[in-house]
Amino acid sequence: MTQYQKTQQDLVATPKTWLVTGVAGFIGSNLLETLLKLNQTVVGLDNFATGYQKNLDEVQSLVSNEQWRRFSFIEGDIRNFADCQQACSGVDYVLHQAALGSVPRSLADPITTNEVNISGFLNMLTAARDAEVKSFTYAASSSTYGDHPGLPKVEDKIGKPLSPYAVTKYVNELYADVFARSYGFKSVGLRYFNVFGRRQDPDGAYAAVIPKWTAAMIKNDTVFINGDGETSRDFCYIENTVQANILAATTQNEDATNQVYNVAVGDRTTLNELFNAIKSALADNGVTYEQEPTYRDFRPGDVRHSQADVSKANSLLGYEPKFNISQGINEAMAWYVKSLSNK
Repeated sequence: MTQYQKTQQDLVATPKTWLVTGVAGFIGSNLLETLLKLNQTVVGLDNFATGYQKNLDEVQSLVSNEQWRRFSFIEGDIRNFADCQQACSGVDYVLHQAALGSVPRSLADPITTNEVNISGFLNMLTAARDAEVKSFTYAASSSTYGDHPGLPKVEDKIGKPLSPYAVTKYVNELYADVFARSYGFKSVGLRYFNVFGRRQDPDGAYAAVIPKWTAAMIKNDTVFINGDGETSRDFCYIENTVQANILAATTQNEDATNQVYNVAVGDRTTLNELFNAIKSALADNGVTYEQEPTYRDFRPGDVRHSQADVSKANSLLGYEPKFNISQGINEAMAWYVKSLSNK
């Protein structure tokens, strides 16, 4: 039995109360779905800036009525400290996912990115400390590695940030460390590497590459690749990310707290390989795409290659990613074909 399986059994036996910020978003709604299926009580906080009611509606359709009644929703904003206080009240575990993602978005609007990702983070950290929650797990980012050239990425070796977004996520880690030193309030940061999967938004200027390309192929539109297509990423399916969050929140290993961890698979896929993988998986789901991609300029603020070393998360948390890129793409494509074909 893996550590994650044991943790799931323990949670079913002794349910807890969880707060998921950004609960209507891609990652947040998947955390909500898993927690409710484990019969946990969940408080959700979201302002619908990047999340959607339809994500919550889908989760409701996937759980029992009894499980759904364990969910309570607060429409609020992490930039409002009172909302954070209300959300943290009576909570055991906090999974802080609310943020404004996207490197290009942060380059276009650094002020709002800072307000949400730094001021909002500090509000949540302070409210959770005051509420004396058992654990505080937050979404960090692989963008923190910046211009450090080493591969694979290891947690204690970072470079200079390449975007305002990267700055905000690094400041999160600094604040978390200071709260541990100053107040004894320990937390866990999870440096996500290109998370993808069901309910990831394909629309909008800042959509991630997998949902954006998938939607384009389903609609038979042009797929644009930034650069020469040899840029590579460590794509991580959502189920792996959910596992990491639950393990981090519930860990009984004192050495595992006040740490940051890579959350990925430990592999690299180029954009050209990704294009072919999505095309093939869509074909398996009845969608034929015959166009070639269109190449354009590299995107500002992007790193050339990214790959994670996940051994720290494995040794201290028991993290064992269940889905590689191919398995994740296959599962995701089935969802996208079902969800987007009727649009």
